[in-house]
This record gives sequence, C-alpha cells and structure tokens, in this order.
Amino acid sequence: MSAEAVFGSPPLFIALVSLLGLLVGSFLNVVIHRVPIMLERNWRRECLALDGKEPPAEEPYNLIRPRSACPGCKAPIGALQNIPVVSWLALRGRCANCSRPIGSRYPVVELATAVLSALVAWRFGATWSTAAALVLTWFLVALAVIDIDTQLLPDSMTLPLLWLGLLLPLLLPTDGGRLPVDLRTAVIGAVAGYLSLWAVYHLFKLLTGKEGMGYGDFKLLAALGAWLGWRMLLPLIIGAAGVGALVGLASILLGKRGKGVPMAFGPYLAAAGWLMLMWGPELVDRYLSLYGPR
Repeated sequence: MSAEAVFGSPPLFIALVSLLGLLVGSFLNVVIHRVPIMLERNWRRECLALDGKEPPAEEPYNLIRPRSACPGCKAPIGALQNIPVVSWLALRGRCANCSRPIGSRYPVVELATAVLSALVAWRFGATWSTAAALVLTWFLVALAVIDIDTQLLPDSMTLPLLWLGLLLPLLLPTDGGRLPVDLRTAVIGAVAGYLSLWAVYHLFKLLTGKEGMGYGDFKLLAALGAWLGWRMLLPLIIGAAGVGALVGLASILLGKRGKGVPMAFGPYLAAAGWLMLMWGPELVDRYLSLYGPR
C-alpha cells in the first residue's frame, strides 16, 4: 500500500494512527511502571554516595532491560502474551503461567492512548501538526498516570517535553497550523507557565505555611505553555483548577479522601492541556463571543 493511499484516505489514516496508539500505549505501560522505580533507585544511590558509601552492584534496570515478566512468578512475558488489549482479554486478565491477576489498567491505558491518538489524527489530518500532537498526547498520558500513582512528575519527562516544545518551531514549519506555535509565543508560554504556578505556590505557602503543589506541576505547565503558547495558559489553568477542585470536593464528600490529603494536580493539567491542544482556540473564541463581537 502506497503512502499516497494512506495519507489520501482519512479513515485509513485514522485507523493506522489508532493502531499505532495501541502499540505506543503498551510501551507507555512500561514507562509508567518503570520510571518511578528508576527514580527511586537513582535516589537511593545518591543517598549512599552522600553518606560516603559505595552503592551495591545492581542488574541493569531501564525501559528496555530487564525483559517484562510477571511480578508474581517472574515468568517472562512472551510476544504473543504482549499484544495490546487482545492478550489481556485472551488470558482473561491473568498471568499465563501462575494465573496471577493482571490489572485492568494495562488495557485501559492502551485503549485510551489509541482513542486519543485517533482523535488527534481526525482533528489535524495527515499533517506535521498530527505528528507533533501525538508526541504531546503520549507524554501527557504517561505523566498523568505516573502522577496518579506516585504524585510525581519526573524531570526526566517534563524537561524533555519542555525543550521539545521550544525546539518545535525550529524543526517544523509554522504555517498557520495548530502546532507548532511560533518561537516567541512558545518562549513566553514556557516562562509564563512556570512563573504562574511558582507564584501561586509561594503565595499559598506564605498564607498557610503549607505546600500546595509540587515543582513538577510548574514544569509541566511550562512545557504546555511552550507547546500551546501563552494564550492558552489562562483557560488551561482555570479548567484544570476547576475540575480538580470539583473532583477533590466530591472525593471528600463521598469519603474517599480525607481533608488535607494531597491530591495529584498533574492529571488535571494534562487533561486540560490536551483539550486546549484539540479545541483551545475555538473554546476561547466561543467564550469571548458571549460578550459581543470583538
């Protein structure tokens, strides 16, 4: 099948991008599981080094090694057992060797990544904007789930996302498409994104003596500002804070979260950022139209 046939047929293009999303979602499950462990191992080595102790020898542990295995019986997961969604359904959510339950979040992440990728392809078509938007989408999926699990937004992911957003105007043409924004808008967006949450953090700490959020949130918003431009920051922050407040209040009222228990803000930033990526200018224009023609 020729490239012209793929890019010339929107349904086929969307289907192929969604298939790619399934495969990437499978890899994101690895990222979500292993990056926090890699961070913990690195922190442990740094602590030992500060104490003047020699870190013990460890087997390599990264996104490639060791090979994926069942956490219970340690049996390696074969290629046929690692087909996104299909393998989980065929195995009925259990390890093929020891029948240990496999969490349903694995296929959920894969399906979510596929659906979001398909929506990006539908929204932007066969353009460079789609390629850029897919990268941003995949980063946001991984960061949101890691933050839910650990309340961490790793520098090893937020900072590359920030730098990529700043480099994108130099790598791809800014021909009026949604992505990339021009370099000036990206730089202002990154600076304003970081400083806005930095200021809120310090003001909240000054008034209450408590830390209201982590520095990872600053870096994630800076990255989103670089990708989307400074004009999207205010609606992004309002949307993320509003939904986060509603979810937090509902969790307290339903007894699922106690007062004063920290809540991850990264998932709300990621969700609001993705919505601004997809429909931000239209949402802003529609809101402003309520106040008459500009």
